[in-house]
Amino acid sequence: MTDSTMRRFRRETVALVQLTWPMVITNLSYLGMRFTDTVFAGRLSPEDLAGVSVGGDLWVPVILFIMGILLAVSPTVSHAYGADRLVDIGATVRQALWLALLASLPGWMLLAHGDVLMRAIGVQPDVIPLAAGYLDAIAWGLPAIAMFYVLRFASEAVSRTRPLLLVASVGLLLNVFADWVLMYGKFGFPALGAIGTGYASAIVQWAMFLVLLVYVYRANAFRAFRIFEKFEWPQWAPNRELIRLGFPIAVAIFMEGTLFSGVGLMMATLGTTVVAGHQIAVNWAALMFMVPMGIAGGITVRVGQSLGRGNPEQARFSGVTGIFLCVGIMVLSALTMILFRDHIVALYTRNPEVTAMALSLLWVAAAFQLFDGLQVAASGVLRGYKDTRVPMIMTLVAYWFVGFPVAWIGGIVLGFGPIVIWLGLIAGLLVAGVLLMFRLFQIAKKT
Repeated sequence: MTDSTMRRFRRETVALVQLTWPMVITNLSYLGMRFTDTVFAGRLSPEDLAGVSVGGDLWVPVILFIMGILLAVSPTVSHAYGADRLVDIGATVRQALWLALLASLPGWMLLAHGDVLMRAIGVQPDVIPLAAGYLDAIAWGLPAIAMFYVLRFASEAVSRTRPLLLVASVGLLLNVFADWVLMYGKFGFPALGAIGTGYASAIVQWAMFLVLLVYVYRANAFRAFRIFEKFEWPQWAPNRELIRLGFPIAVAIFMEGTLFSGVGLMMATLGTTVVAGHQIAVNWAALMFMVPMGIAGGITVRVGQSLGRGNPEQARFSGVTGIFLCVGIMVLSALTMILFRDHIVALYTRNPEVTAMALSLLWVAAAFQLFDGLQVAASGVLRGYKDTRVPMIMTLVAYWFVGFPVAWIGGIVLGFGPIVIWLGLIAGLLVAGVLLMFRLFQIAKKT
């Protein structure tokens, strides 16, 4: 690599880090809200904790699917921004807000009938009332968080990420306060327990949306886009394009999420100690994943803006730089998991049996980190190219025709246990990373 290339690589890395560090902390704030809900519920009773946990397991796939559809806003707006078609950004945001509302309706209906689904999959009867109450409460926030995602992805696409950090940080603090008030019955409010967590989350989601809406409305940086210049009813053509891009993203995210859920259910058949050890490993891995996930969003923006400016060579360079950055960070994460695994596990438990299980899984999770970083970075680049349909098929094959069978057959049917189940995760992510990189080479050659 020549000196000029190295300097260019450093400049692109700095630009990417400056763009994405608020996105990374924003993602960590969202994870912190979920962590807060779990901690508060756990201090009430095992029943409340189970209600929040089971309810959350149904809420997360719904919101991830909606978020995946709305992720189409990011490449659409970044392309328009790079091409200096600023008025088109306003039109895209207006239509995407309608799409967010329309997408939240079936999600709300599904959450409203969560008790039926829980009975169908065999959830313990004493858990269902609290979990269903939690879902009924948090569903009130679904339209707000969907519209928030539209404004968030549009802001990221025009490189305005720092306000999102402020909104998410305030949301985290408000979530702590609202949990405390509604779960424990402070200031004259009834003590709602797990159900109070759902209402607290809904309040926070509306607050975050309204704060970001006011910011976008008043900030000088957004006036050129004329987002609020006029009122428009839903229009089929622009929403069809957003759905065309976003639906495959939603399916890919859903497939990955359900793979992890399926692995969790497999672990649940192997005993409490295995489940607890698995939870520690996967929780720490999820925490570390927030970094490349945020960077991947920035990669989408950098690639999309370059393509919008008619500079495919810069788009390729931004994509390669982003992939190296994500993988490099996950190498450091893997080394941390290996070198400090005793300290990591000690944060969660002092139980010797659970500790031994978690320590054994962290070795495997270290390798898992590398391939997770590769696949999320490659996905981010491809979204910048507006290429989503083929990657959806590739991830479906990787996760459910490779990862899940390896985990199920090796870990459960053949009885090799939890480590082989995790090897199934690694296999799925490895195949996904390789296939997505192959697709990226194909797309990059055409532009």
